[in-house]
Amino acid sequence: MSDVPRQQDQAPSEAPAAPAAAVAPDPRLLVREKGLAGYWEDLTRRIRGGELGSIPVVIGVILIAVIFEAQTGSFLTPRNLSNIAIYIAGPGIMAVGIVLVLLLGEIDLSIGSMAGLSAALWAVLSVTHGIDDLLAILLALVAGAVVGTIHGFFFAKIGVPAFVVTLAGFLGWSGVQIWVMGDEGTINTPRDSLVRDFRDFYFSDIAAAYSLAALITGGYLLALWRQERRRQAAALPTRPTGEILLRGGLVAAAAFLTAYTLNQHRGLPLALVIFLGVLLLVDFVVRRTTYGRQIFAVGGNAEAARRAGINVERVRLTVFTIAGTLAAFGGLFIAAQSGGAAKNLGSGNLLMNVIAAAVIGGTSLFGGRGWVWSALLGTLVIQSITTGLNLMNMSSEIQYMITGAVLLIAVVLDSISRRTQRTAGRT
Repeated sequence: MSDVPRQQDQAPSEAPAAPAAAVAPDPRLLVREKGLAGYWEDLTRRIRGGELGSIPVVIGVILIAVIFEAQTGSFLTPRNLSNIAIYIAGPGIMAVGIVLVLLLGEIDLSIGSMAGLSAALWAVLSVTHGIDDLLAILLALVAGAVVGTIHGFFFAKIGVPAFVVTLAGFLGWSGVQIWVMGDEGTINTPRDSLVRDFRDFYFSDIAAAYSLAALITGGYLLALWRQERRRQAAALPTRPTGEILLRGGLVAAAAFLTAYTLNQHRGLPLALVIFLGVLLLVDFVVRRTTYGRQIFAVGGNAEAARRAGINVERVRLTVFTIAGTLAAFGGLFIAAQSGGAAKNLGSGNLLMNVIAAAVIGGTSLFGGRGWVWSALLGTLVIQSITTGLNLMNMSSEIQYMITGAVLLIAVVLDSISRRTQRTAGRT
């Protein structure tokens, strides 16, 4: 038998590996390595890519405060800032619900009438019929949830456009509100009512405001630490300790300065505590749960979400239920601020201000992009403009024109941002 060399003897012992093609690293991964230069590069890249985030609205809030303080000399007083903190709670809670609806790429035109209806139900049950105040509040919130579920059913299950459903609700629930109020044009809030506390109750002990500031700072640092642990476990770039301390320091400075300012007046308002609690809870649901990711997915592309196994109808229905509940809750705050329930509560410019707050704060009208804290930022902008113009004794028509201009600017920025993102290939 002939001697045939084996194949492994013929093959070279070690073939040199082909050089790997050079791949340009993602610039987002270089930020941690370049220090301040890397952060500046990352910021400019985001702006060029249309990722403006909250930068415009934060700058806007600062400019508003500076301009009105220069014009009035009393805008940044503890009393005025405390009043702003109270009056943003009602519209702000309603704006949180609108943020969720906008993330779906839809709109809810009925929130003003739902706010008025909930206030009317609470007032009639508690004041007129003597039902326990807390029970009356809970029933008003349940009514808001039911109304939102009805809207969500017609939209998600029947297929009626949300614009039409909620427009019909805006008209219909306003009629129900007037019917519930009956012959009473206004029902004043009793002195011992829990609803009255939404406006008048303060935690007067200075430790309350400082404790809340410490809790916010500690919670923020803990969230950053947990995020960095997850990134480290996934072998992703992590923030240096100096950056984490800097971020925590900025949050601490803002929180403790706010606490100090509030303590110079009457202390920490209950309304602000409840509003922040709603923001934190809904933000956690949106950013940290599967359900929250499903909201973004449905708003980004409903058909793709459905093919991925997401129950689109359920997401849409529950979002409108949550929005209805928050609208009812916000309506109780507005009733407290206005002194009671009335047949016209929820009418006027409340609906437009709440929607404008969500958009001005940075939530896209086109769905799939935004964050819950835009409700706080947007409401703060609108209330600051209203308060500042009131201090200057400006007429209401001037307030409407300025608020409308700010809303238009926000929508223009949103449109430009989306177009820039498409150009940059990020959508």
